[in-house]
Amino acid sequence: MRTGKSALYEDLKHQILMLEREPDEDIDEISLSESYGISRTPVRDVLRQLAGEGYVIIRENRGARVIPMNHATMRDFFSVAPVIYEAVGRLAVQNFKPRQLLELKSCQMEFRAAKDARESAAMAVGNNRFHTIIGEMSGSQFLMPSYSKLLIDHARIGQTFFRPETPQMDSDLAESCDQHDQMIDAIANRNEAAMVALIHQHWGICRCNMEMFIAPRALRSAALEGGGLG
Repeated sequence: MRTGKSALYEDLKHQILMLEREPDEDIDEISLSESYGISRTPVRDVLRQLAGEGYVIIRENRGARVIPMNHATMRDFFSVAPVIYEAVGRLAVQNFKPRQLLELKSCQMEFRAAKDARESAAMAVGNNRFHTIIGEMSGSQFLMPSYSKLLIDHARIGQTFFRPETPQMDSDLAESCDQHDQMIDAIANRNEAAMVALIHQHWGICRCNMEMFIAPRALRSAALEGGGLG
């Protein structure tokens, strides 16, 4: 059962990921307090938690804002994402726990069901959760803050990917979903090389679809276009 505080936490995350709240948008504590029937103290608790997870920025005496998404953040995203995704994937293979693998399999079942039903929002949220679990598997306190922020921007930039409007995009989404299954197998078998290869294949599909809609040519990933990461 969702409490007002837990509902606020989940709803704000969803709204930010789905671009229902614009990047850099002010978050009004008073209106949230009234809407969810809770005092401003739990509202602030939720905002601090979301700030720690990379969803919002809290500025002293100026309140909270949704994290920005501008030219600079997109340049960072396209350049850094494949490097961090690979590092997290390697560590996930090395450090995962059996319960996390079960959770990943369950998440993938939900993601595939959302894909088959063509439910765009459920796909975006499910994909974000799938990759968040892989991050949790890595067990890296150093990588997780950067990884979490990448996943938030990935979800926001990649909204078009989960709205299959062309045969190619529909095909890419099916392939991406299949790669999720293959990642699960690679983790279960502790096959680090297979996991790394899948991560770059997966990133390549997502990158091309996102760049098709929003990325100027200058923002293309130098890491991948330069022949990979070594």
